[in-house]
Amino acid sequence: MTEIHDPRRIELSLTKKYCKKIWSRFIKGIKTYDLIQEGDRIAVCISGGKDSMLLALCMKHLHKYSDFPFDVEYIVMDPGYSPANRAKIEENAAILDIPVRIFESSIFDTVVNIDQNPCYLCARMRRGHLYSYAERLGCNKIALGHHFDDVIETIVMGMFYGAQMQTMMPKVHSSNFTGMQLIRPLYMVREQDVVAWARYNGLEFIRCACRFTEMSAEDEHLSKRLEVKNLLARLRKNDPCIDMNIFRSVENVNLETLISYHKGDEYHSFLERF
Repeated sequence: MTEIHDPRRIELSLTKKYCKKIWSRFIKGIKTYDLIQEGDRIAVCISGGKDSMLLALCMKHLHKYSDFPFDVEYIVMDPGYSPANRAKIEENAAILDIPVRIFESSIFDTVVNIDQNPCYLCARMRRGHLYSYAERLGCNKIALGHHFDDVIETIVMGMFYGAQMQTMMPKVHSSNFTGMQLIRPLYMVREQDVVAWARYNGLEFIRCACRFTEMSAEDEHLSKRLEVKNLLARLRKNDPCIDMNIFRSVENVNLETLISYHKGDEYHSFLERF
C-alpha cells in the first residue's frame, strides 16, 4: 500500500519533534553567520537528496514566518538524471509542497568520460549553472544543503589529501557572478538528524545519481570523502566530541603557533617575528 504523506504534518515535524535537532540549529546558523537579510531573493538549490530537500522545507517554513521579508525560489537542475530519479524528485517536491522550477543541462554527458577528478568538475559545472539560472530569476543568493558533517569532512580532507588547513565556509561571494553569494543554512545541522527526520516522515530521496557513481558503485573505497566519513565514524565511537573539536580547531586558529600562513597570495613565515 502506498503511504499517504501529509505535507503540513511533515513541515510541522521541523518545529515540533525536530525543533532542537534541526529547526533551532537551522535558525542558529542563519543568525550566527548572518546568512539572510531583508530583501534577499534566494534560490534554494535542490539536487533531490535528503539534505537539499530538507533545506527547501526549512526555507519554505522560514519564508512564511520570518520577521522580515525575503523571497525564495526553489530550483532543480536536471544534469541528465534517469527518468526514475527525475520522477522521484518531482514526487518528493509534491509531497513536501515545494513549488520547484526545473531546468536542464547536459553536465552528466560532459563528465562521464572524464578520467581525472570527474566529481570535482561536475560540482564546478553544476555550481555555475545554478548561479546563472538563479541570476536570471533575479536572485542575489543561492542556498545549498551542506550540513555540519560536510564541514567536518572537508576540514579533514583538506589536511589529509590537500596539505592545507581550510574549511567549508557558511557563506562565500561568487567569484564569477558579481553580487551573488552562496549560503549554507544547514551549516549547524547534523547528518544523523537529517536521516532521522526523513525516516520519521517515511520519506525516501535519491542519492548521487550521476553515471560515474553508477559505474563505480562497487569501488566506493576509492572515494576520499567516504574514507574520511568512515574514519570519523570510528573516532566518534570513542570520543563523541571529535567533530566539534575538529570544528573548533578552525575557529581557534592561533597564527603565532603556525609555521607559515597566507591570505590570498600574501605569505608569511613564523621567522618574520622570531
